Amino acid sequence: MPAEFKIPVNNAESVSAIHYPAAKGNPAAVTIVLGHGAGADQLSGFMRLVASGLAARGLDAITFNFLYKEQRRSAPDPKARLESCYRAVIETVIKDRKLKSNRLVIGGKSMGGRIASQVAAAEGERVAGLVFLGYPLHPPGRPDKLRDEHLPEIKAPMLFCQGARDTFGTEDEIKAIIKKHKLRANLYVIESGDHSFKVPKSLKPQPQVYEDVMDEVARWCREL
Repeated sequence: MPAEFKIPVNNAESVSAIHYPAAKGNPAAVTIVLGHGAGADQLSGFMRLVASGLAARGLDAITFNFLYKEQRRSAPDPKARLESCYRAVIETVIKDRKLKSNRLVIGGKSMGGRIASQVAAAEGERVAGLVFLGYPLHPPGRPDKLRDEHLPEIKAPMLFCQGARDTFGTEDEIKAIIKKHKLRANLYVIESGDHSFKVPKSLKPQPQVYEDVMDEVARWCREL
């Protein structure tokens, strides 16, 4: 069963986190930390679906709230504050006696994945891999405002799970960035998927789309 716990971020503030323990039988010896997107928190349907699904596939999954969501504010915190929160989560996870022998993968949905990538670029030696569930390469309609300058600094391998018609970064745009920076990256494309991996009903049942993404993430993490 998922277990909630608290993570101190600084002397005055802490955030809620949830550990979805790996299913017994075929453990991957991987802990995956997932940050939420800008408009949701760790209890969103997407975050709970992915975390529980990866746990069922043998990964220890950790979700958490960024400080602004923990404090029930709608506007995301400044970059430095988001990064310090993510770092605090990493520090807590790697010191956990039940998880410390696992390989560490970090990432998240949209903003959560971007913040993970910025943290990994600055101090990524302890990170075995990064998983992006819809990387926000640029704001919708602003392909000139790329968020890619830090990506070449990441030493760990990366997995981009991206909707082909994601307005924050299409399949072709992600491919171009991987090629431009010669990233250690794989790209898993959700055909006709948007930023939340939603696809036309005529193409494939939506639950199956999510199952396929989780299968790919679990397979990739096991091969690190």
